[in-house]
Amino acid sequence: MARVDYLNDPNAPKANSIAVAVSVFIQDDEGRILMIRRTDNDLYSIPGGQLELGETLAQAAVREVREETGIECEVTGVVGLYSNPNHVIAYDDGEVRQEFSICFRASPLKGELRTSSESSEVLWVGPESISGLNTHPSTRLRIRNALSDEKAAYFT
Repeated sequence: MARVDYLNDPNAPKANSIAVAVSVFIQDDEGRILMIRRTDNDLYSIPGGQLELGETLAQAAVREVREETGIECEVTGVVGLYSNPNHVIAYDDGEVRQEFSICFRASPLKGELRTSSESSEVLWVGPESISGLNTHPSTRLRIRNALSDEKAAYFT
């Protein structure tokens, strides 16, 4: 399903739903960040997705990373809570979702990079190279928050 992200756009469609989502910031031993290229909008992002019934937020984070990248990880903290009502995601089925995402920090444990139906590319990217990737501002905000020296979780 295709999606379009709108941020601070007065012409954005009005939200008609909200769902709990997770995203995951992972760095390897070299400091590189785990990124995917999404198949639904062709943008680079950190792994993530929707919470499913019967799982915890941390379990959803681990599952989404595994499904989208092939990497097993362990959740180690929270980067932030993102709920900007001016960030809506429109899907081609008519759903327009208000952003609500918990971004976790995690450590990679094992696995080999692989793509999935949700990721056309999976790669480790040095922080200095992120600006060269086509990413949505909401993804850049999560990465910036994760890389900051701030100890407290970010929230909106």
